[in-house]
Amino acid sequence: MSGHSKWHNIQAKKGKADAARGKLFTKIGRELAVAAKGNPNPATNSKLADVIAKAKAANMPNDNIERSIKKAAGEIGDKEYKELTYEGYGVGGSAVIVTTLTDNNNRTASDVRAIMSKHGGSLGTTGSVSYMFETKGLIVVEKTMDEDAITELAIEAGADDVVTGEDVYEIYTTPSAFSEARKYLEGKGLEFLQAEISMIPQSRITLEPNKLETFRKMLERLEENDDVQDVYYNVDLPDDEEEE
Repeated sequence: MSGHSKWHNIQAKKGKADAARGKLFTKIGRELAVAAKGNPNPATNSKLADVIAKAKAANMPNDNIERSIKKAAGEIGDKEYKELTYEGYGVGGSAVIVTTLTDNNNRTASDVRAIMSKHGGSLGTTGSVSYMFETKGLIVVEKTMDEDAITELAIEAGADDVVTGEDVYEIYTTPSAFSEARKYLEGKGLEFLQAEISMIPQSRITLEPNKLETFRKMLERLEENDDVQDVYYNVDLPDDEEEE
């Protein structure tokens, strides 16, 4: 249950650099409010509990988390947000999946299409690239214990795999097992660097430098869009970008 970690790539994708932290909190805040709508109690709302874990892994302050949950009974009640997913291609034949949370389908579709088109990409139909990805629960923890110990905990939690990186362990579950595994590991005192349902590429491609720069700019524009929650892709980013 071990292999090479791609977590730094995921970190770059998630935009957790300080410059993007405010934008990230805004996006997670909306996700919290939507998840809490109808049931703001994480003890009986597993989706909300999962998003709270995601927020904590992103170092979102507790006050922000609580405020976002309270919005579920307030201003967000006036808006109907939908979760929409777009699939398409970036430069060099790269595969891209964009998940969004929006109150205006037409605006979001138009924005995503324009950003991808401007950077040499295009939107595809549903299923056009998703077959290249696997939906998995992903929990990332710092390497504070040996591999045998974390593997034993992961097995007890119901995880499928543990991937060993230089500084972290990636623990993978099926989507249906994610919530229970997360709760089990939290109960064992583990703190998460990342905890969420993610789309993992089955393989990655390498782009030549000029195309990689174009791809990176497309990612930045997508991540800056208020409606975009996550961007998944199958491009292997070099180390200097992974560590940004």
